[in-house]
Amino acid sequence: MCGIIGICHINGPGKISLDTLNKMTAVLRHRGADESGIYIDNHIGLGHARLSIIDLTSGTQPIHNEDKTLWIVFNGEIFNYPELRKQLLNDGHHFYTTTDTEVVLHLYERDGLKCLNLLNGQFAFAIWDSSKKQLFLARDRMGICPLHYTIQNGYIYFASEIKSLFMEKKIHREINPIALDQIFTFWAPLPNVTAFKNINELEPGQFLQIDEDNINIKEYWHFPIPPRNEHIDPSPEELTEELTHLLSDAVRIRLIADVTVGSYLSGGLDSSGITALIAKQFNHDVQSFGIRFEESDFDESPYQKQLASFLNVNHKELAISNDDIAYHFSEILWHSEKPILRTAPVPLFLLSKHVSENGLKVILTGEGADEIFGGYNIFKETLIRKFWARKPENQNRADLITRIYPNIFKNPLLKKSLIKFFAQGLDKADDPLFSHLIRWNNTKRIKTFFSDDLKKEIGEYDCIEEIRQLIPDHFDTCSSLTKAQYLESTIFLSNYLLSSQGDRVAMAHGVETRPPFLDHRIIEFMARVPSVWKILGLNEKHILKKVFKGILPKNIIDRPKNPYRAPIQQSLLASHNSEFIKDMLGETEIQKTGYFNTKKVTALIKKLNAKKNINEVEGMAIAGILSTQIIDYQYIKNFPLTPDSPFKPNIMIDRRSGNNGLFAGNQ
Repeated sequence: MCGIIGICHINGPGKISLDTLNKMTAVLRHRGADESGIYIDNHIGLGHARLSIIDLTSGTQPIHNEDKTLWIVFNGEIFNYPELRKQLLNDGHHFYTTTDTEVVLHLYERDGLKCLNLLNGQFAFAIWDSSKKQLFLARDRMGICPLHYTIQNGYIYFASEIKSLFMEKKIHREINPIALDQIFTFWAPLPNVTAFKNINELEPGQFLQIDEDNINIKEYWHFPIPPRNEHIDPSPEELTEELTHLLSDAVRIRLIADVTVGSYLSGGLDSSGITALIAKQFNHDVQSFGIRFEESDFDESPYQKQLASFLNVNHKELAISNDDIAYHFSEILWHSEKPILRTAPVPLFLLSKHVSENGLKVILTGEGADEIFGGYNIFKETLIRKFWARKPENQNRADLITRIYPNIFKNPLLKKSLIKFFAQGLDKADDPLFSHLIRWNNTKRIKTFFSDDLKKEIGEYDCIEEIRQLIPDHFDTCSSLTKAQYLESTIFLSNYLLSSQGDRVAMAHGVETRPPFLDHRIIEFMARVPSVWKILGLNEKHILKKVFKGILPKNIIDRPKNPYRAPIQQSLLASHNSEFIKDMLGETEIQKTGYFNTKKVTALIKKLNAKKNINEVEGMAIAGILSTQIIDYQYIKNFPLTPDSPFKPNIMIDRRSGNNGLFAGNQ
């Protein structure tokens, strides 16, 4: 993937600063260090930092059509571009590169907005029509690639990352209190919201079209939740056969590249299945990468070793210590650009660096399988609680919850209070948000640490009520599992997992992640599969396990779901941590930023350091508080308005009045 930027004057010709374009592109060089390019005319400026994966020699962007009326900057991959290219050649289109980017441009030239429905990929791009003076921005269906924008003073500024927008000095930098309220409830801002005031993110499956007369933001795809009468009813064998075909093809097309493609291997079902498909069907010498933790409760390396031996792949492990997590915590926040309630992104940040140091730019991952196939405990929990709600006094039904959370029910003294916790909301089992309310209400307890000033800014705003306004019209008619999958996929997956644990930590080191499970064909197919084949009894991902039967060891297939986690307080509050972390959590800085209640934060730190009766929410609270403090330090108080090294694009196309056009490179 790459980094894209742009500035467009909405109402006719305007002054586009070439210096600002250069700075905006330069600050994204981590996303694409191979080469860069700038296009500028009297209406728009476009910039591109390229990570070259397809057509390594002639794919420099911006790329144009035959008569140079259309120009594109593109981030991502179109996996079905070879087939689309053949169609376009037959239609008489001419190409000067072999990139997927040029295919997108000609497809737009032929089909306009409808081109988006033909793309199978992960992408964010901008197309400038210099004849119509029209700008077209689009983002992939699931939001794998980021695209931020702000409209201010008659200009639209857009970029892959927010830090690029802030290179324009006129754009004000201020933390968004509403975003904090959302993050400290859902783990991430809601779609279109960012951690900063007046900075938006184009939502997954949306496009933005802008010209002198109109600004249109529309949806071309939405996460599918078809009504039950549109569900299919094949046999398990037919389902397995069709899904095997779809998944194999999703892996095949994601191996298309002019560079080596590797795979993450955590030891769980999802990444193991992807690695097995690669090794058995496409590349026997695939390189796989995994994490080994210092803390045994988080470590899955024995399963990784078993799989690596079983599949005979070239596996590399990276050992992660608690000190590593603390040391690199502020680095990942610079890339995530929002507060986080977990430390889990840090090991993935370091793993992507390890991948890059081993010479790879592209990695296949297992993201999306839990959401699409019903893998998370919250899904099984929802089914149990719905069943329990019919007879809430039934102890046998209550005891079912202990089967999916055996670790937290180890202490018999806690059983009564835990049963009471999961019994919350049983009298509201018909609530469309039933599956997630218990979690959101639990997480939002962290907001008790908000300062009075922050609470005043948030006012009467209710982020959970906003979710109610966003759910589709026929949501009530869907199954309990379908509702839970929808909420998890449109809130947690797109806005946290694919961002803070996906694109941002990987592209920090110029590594592109490709998740085959998020191929839209698989998502749309599984949306029509009855819930029983996703979770059979309490057996999660039932149909996916059938697909992997025979290519994975039985103990890997039968392993209970083990969520990926990383130590929080063990890392962030270690006594030998840097003075920076201690300062950020100190009373002076807490009071100075004004986001949190100083006395409550001090008491929390004291309790966590005592290591007695610590609950999960308190761990998330310290991560959220510290990360907010660091984001404020990095982006509000100490933001570098100049890139850290000189920048000169490899190609410069200057089509402003009085200029000849091409300053460098070949076009």
